Amino acid sequence: MKRETLTDAELAWDGDRLVRLVVPGAVVHGDVVDDPLFGTAHVIEGATTMSVIDWARPTEIPAIAAPGKLAPGAGGILMNTLALLAERAGVAELFYAGPYPTPALYRTLVRSFRTPATEAEFTANIVERAARVARDRLPFPFIPAPHRRVALPGGHAELRDGLERAVLAGTRFERDGSPARLVPRDGGIHAELWFGDAPWADVATLSPDGVLLAGPHPLPACTSDVVGKEFPPPLRAAIAELVAEVVPAPLADAARQRLIAEAVRWADLGARAAAPTADGFAVHAVLWERVGPHGLGRLALALAEALAPVVTMTIVAELSSPHVQHSA
Repeated sequence: MKRETLTDAELAWDGDRLVRLVVPGAVVHGDVVDDPLFGTAHVIEGATTMSVIDWARPTEIPAIAAPGKLAPGAGGILMNTLALLAERAGVAELFYAGPYPTPALYRTLVRSFRTPATEAEFTANIVERAARVARDRLPFPFIPAPHRRVALPGGHAELRDGLERAVLAGTRFERDGSPARLVPRDGGIHAELWFGDAPWADVATLSPDGVLLAGPHPLPACTSDVVGKEFPPPLRAAIAELVAEVVPAPLADAARQRLIAEAVRWADLGARAAAPTADGFAVHAVLWERVGPHGLGRLALALAEALAPVVTMTIVAELSSPHVQHSA
């Protein structure tokens, strides 16, 4: 048995057959087993299953039955390892052939691949594909372009065209991210939280090659008087219409209905702009303090931007859950 290490992944091979792939937070077994969802699959130990691929020369991006069951960050490392293996094998492009072309998957893939497809194009048929558990290929090529990971205390940095991403204390900072973004300034790269188009907290400073120079610093508390207060129905309805315009088109009606029917409250969410709750959603109260003084129209747009990705993830998880339960 041959063993090797590729960045954060440890692989064991029997000739060209993958025996085991270990990354932080996930262990993939190369054996092929029967699976109710995919027909045949690889087992991700203690979590879920994934469609079968040729790991030595991958031409397909695998579908994961329940990506939400993976440990945080494990999916990104798996996809980057896939890009490294494809690049090494001289594979020019890979294609996704699964039922869940979600915004989260697209954003994970573009960290390790390049593609001409937009997020809207990739996610355009998500409901239809989930309903029939699609296994045909989408037409969009993904060209291997893996990043290099640099370990940081409690996280890591990702380097490709410079410093593109950093994870610090569980928060993902990206170029042009919202609210967590990387900002070049004074020769360094600052990991900052932005609300209302202005910085709210400077969390850390990194060098252009991913070395942590300062921080991470504690986040300031939000002591706004609106913390804990619920949005009135007219405001929820207005935000619901705006969110329906920016989520993937097949999810627009479901997103609209969720926000009209469920509670939305102000909260101190730390580094998150919005989050799901037991009975609906919460939004960071700093948006009220920063954006509220500029008028209800601008505030509604900011709230829609914050809520759209959280509402999308909630609906996508529900779309996949019947299939995942059936395949368990």
